[in-house]
Amino acid sequence: KYTTPSLLQIAKRGAMNLGKTTKLALCFVGIFACYFYYGVIQEKITRGSYGLDKERYLYTVFLVFCQCVINAAFAKGMLLVTSDGTPSKTPKKLSFLCGCTYVGAMLASNASLKWVNYPTQVLGKSCKPITVMILGVFFAGKRYNSVKYLAVLMIVCGVALFMFKDGKSSANETVFGVGEFLLLVSLTLDGLTGVYQEKMRGYATKPHYMMMALNLSALVVMSVWLMVTGEIWQGISFCTKHPQIVPEIITFSLASALGQNFIYITVTEFGPLVCSIITTTRKFFTILGSVILFGNALLTRQWIGTIIVFAGLALDSLYGKTHKPTVKA
Repeated sequence: KYTTPSLLQIAKRGAMNLGKTTKLALCFVGIFACYFYYGVIQEKITRGSYGLDKERYLYTVFLVFCQCVINAAFAKGMLLVTSDGTPSKTPKKLSFLCGCTYVGAMLASNASLKWVNYPTQVLGKSCKPITVMILGVFFAGKRYNSVKYLAVLMIVCGVALFMFKDGKSSANETVFGVGEFLLLVSLTLDGLTGVYQEKMRGYATKPHYMMMALNLSALVVMSVWLMVTGEIWQGISFCTKHPQIVPEIITFSLASALGQNFIYITVTEFGPLVCSIITTTRKFFTILGSVILFGNALLTRQWIGTIIVFAGLALDSLYGKTHKPTVKA
């Protein structure tokens, strides 16, 4: 007996028929669009003032906690809609470890801003693909050809050159201090997250299961942090005192959930390294887009960085492909 396919079944068939290049392009656009809006709302929340006394919002861990709640709920909803009922074979310990390194990298990166400025943080985090690649080779059994290493190095150097802020450092500024150490910790945890995600791919983990598992694990870690520091009560108190921030936190979290949707599709389909390259070049393309749209001038150094990034991306696209390796369980 013939039954009319549902909209969900039609959507699934359409997604399966998409070519790899088309799917990657859609994920890139989705990540770019969602996190562009995410950045705008984040700036509004963290730099804005609320109430007659112009109070600033200072509770970043509570904000990330709210974000992870929405992320996990979104992933669960997508699983209910798209799952065929087959239980995941991914070990819960692996999911939990991946969630811990994920939230640890985020907390270390945010904490580093107490000692280093934002451009320094951006430059530091632009090295993320290198740590994902190196730790993936050592701990996840990944193998890349020499062109892939060169392409990733070119992309990272190009982004760093483009984002670098000119200016003289102060006499009291240290070359390597607490902030730089925290950035190094964050990058190492980013690399370990990539290792665990690669291992999860070995169990054919679905994107929304990975998304839900990582965010639930992150919620466990952050719940302990928030209770120990008391920030959960401070965050709730601020939202009660200034209820106008609540819709902003919700839209901020929804943008994060939609962005993570594309991120985890990228991770499961193309791997953590490809995803880290996309997220690293995202800010580069945002600034480059503003230059093209609004006619802002670029420095010679930034033009050189732009050429290096596009050369690296082209090199990777043409010659950086490798045969799929066997992933160690």
